[in-house]
Amino acid sequence: MNDHADTRALLRQFIDTHFDEQVQMLARLVQCPSDNPPGDCAPHAELTATLLEAIDFEVERHPVPAEFAAAHGMQSVVNLIVRERFGEGGPVIALNAHGDVVPPGEGWSSDPYGGEVRDGWMYGRGAAVSKSDFTTYAFAMRALKQAAASGAPLNGSIELHLTYDEETGGMAGPGWILSQGLSRPDYVLSAAFSHHVVVAHNGCLHLEVTLRGKSAHAARPDTGHDAIEAAATLLPALYRYRDGLADRPSQTPGISHPTLVVGLIEGGINTNVVADRLSLRIDRRIVPEESPEAVEAELHSVIEGACRALPGITVEIRRILLARPFVPAPGAKALSELLCCEAGEVMGKPVTPIGVPLYTDARLYSEAGIATVMYGAGPESLLEANGHRADERVPLAELRQATQVIANTLLQLLQR
Repeated sequence: MNDHADTRALLRQFIDTHFDEQVQMLARLVQCPSDNPPGDCAPHAELTATLLEAIDFEVERHPVPAEFAAAHGMQSVVNLIVRERFGEGGPVIALNAHGDVVPPGEGWSSDPYGGEVRDGWMYGRGAAVSKSDFTTYAFAMRALKQAAASGAPLNGSIELHLTYDEETGGMAGPGWILSQGLSRPDYVLSAAFSHHVVVAHNGCLHLEVTLRGKSAHAARPDTGHDAIEAAATLLPALYRYRDGLADRPSQTPGISHPTLVVGLIEGGINTNVVADRLSLRIDRRIVPEESPEAVEAELHSVIEGACRALPGITVEIRRILLARPFVPAPGAKALSELLCCEAGEVMGKPVTPIGVPLYTDARLYSEAGIATVMYGAGPESLLEANGHRADERVPLAELRQATQVIANTLLQLLQR
């Protein structure tokens, strides 16, 4: 088979014929918890490897040393790599998705680990973000194997990079794969949704701020220094700073402006004791136009300035996470244009490049100078998918279409 149109038809036929099998695999992946925290994800990786081996893939298991995993907030990480070689020469294309998920929380209308299909959607934690793209990428890769077996002239390699610490920053996932020299692809497609091609996203800074005072009996509060009262000065300063971020619009379509959230507060000893300690954690999203180093210095200044005049109070600031924004690497524009073209044809409407305000593992490949874009299975928006919320879901129609888009894009890259 040498005709390009015939090969595309074969890809479509293979994906359609095996779609029920793909949905069943996704259900199995959703039914196996891989919550992060706590981040004990090795059992899910073993299930995934077993499922892939059952459909004739050779799976490399790359366990991350326990000490390194723990340093990045994980209990266990095993990264999976599958490599398929076609012909001679050609590019190496990696397909990256993550299997760790946020805990389900409350408010679900069905079992968060059920993988239930209802009204054309599969429900379950990780169904959209991003266990769906384990199957999107695997079944697109299977379709290319079938095309090659039928005589399609393909040259290059496709790799699956299935990782397990995106929710804690990615350093034990793609960061480990790249730093250990386990792969050096020419192109990367990373998990996302179906109606846009993501070419940029925010970075993120997490800081832990600890206010320390002096404990005292509640009958003699004048003999202590109240860390909780100190927070009553710090929090308004942080929220004033947050409000000012709206005046710094991003020029990246899909991204509005920087944001700040105080997501956790913990402190105090007992009801009848002046608190000697309070800690809080801050999430500061960094738009692509900002310097992460400048953002961190600015936030330090805000915190230290707010607390400087508080008697008996000391401040400690610790960086928990710094994820740099995802910005295009050389070659990414051409890859984005190709993917937009292929997606538009399958989706039956224009598919355009955008930025998104969250942060992902894609940035790690782009930081390494690899042409990287994000595309996968999902609805119009993260909100429609209920990402990180109750009733997370993925539309099965887009799961099928995204698999076709990825297969067509891989065909183009391997036949150039």
